[in-house]
Amino acid sequence: MKFEVLTKEDMNALSRELSRAGIMNRPREETTSQVEHYVVLRGSYREFLEVETPAVSEMLEEVRQSFNEIIEGWTPGEERDFDEIFQEPSLGKLTVIGAMIEGGYVEENEGKLILLKQPRLEELTIELRFPIEELGDELETIEEKVSSTLVTEYTLEKRYYVEVLEVERELIEKALEIAENYATEESYVEAMFDGIARSVLAEKILELAEKYRKKNELIEAVMEVEPITVEGRNERINIYYDEDAVEDFLKVLQTLGYIKVKGNRIWV
Repeated sequence: MKFEVLTKEDMNALSRELSRAGIMNRPREETTSQVEHYVVLRGSYREFLEVETPAVSEMLEEVRQSFNEIIEGWTPGEERDFDEIFQEPSLGKLTVIGAMIEGGYVEENEGKLILLKQPRLEELTIELRFPIEELGDELETIEEKVSSTLVTEYTLEKRYYVEVLEVERELIEKALEIAENYATEESYVEAMFDGIARSVLAEKILELAEKYRKKNELIEAVMEVEPITVEGRNERINIYYDEDAVEDFLKVLQTLGYIKVKGNRIWV
């Protein structure tokens, strides 16, 4: 199982803690790239009202609510702190403030926003950004009402991982306990299920290896019990695999010292 962490320092610290606990692990760095495509739609709020698609309508409602919240009680000439308006992150508020600054309704000065004149929402020119797949086949219809720009973002970044090489359940649980303070939430959840599945599969293979001492017979027996099911109180995990994956997993178990494979013979 593999944990992703945010920094090289965290990678090294997690690897050290796992090693001190007797858990075999391997830190790894990767340079990865990501390509994302977005559509930026631009037009007046009034023009957007003619675009009757779920994604646009939902965003327009957020913009409307944000506009009402921002403008309530704000009189021309009055200053407001930027932090006061953005007490918590809001794409709708950011869209509205950007449109008001562009339209000459608001002036920004040293972290403060000054309302110059009272705006009308329908007249504000706003920009809405969507992942291209979110608009799908509706994009052609949308482009008849407002202008659109395709934006492609390419991101090159370094990512840091610590791979745990163990399959024993007790060591898996200990690794999860240690990694909780370091790993990203998404990778932690994925690693948890990966660790459970690998330990269950290892237990089943070692159990069957006591009976089947030939590799081909063992693999055949393992395939006969696929999928392996683990029942919890309110959940169930189904573990699927193919023959090539089982053969590779036997190499992992041999590397960890659980079995010895020579030719078609297996020793536990």
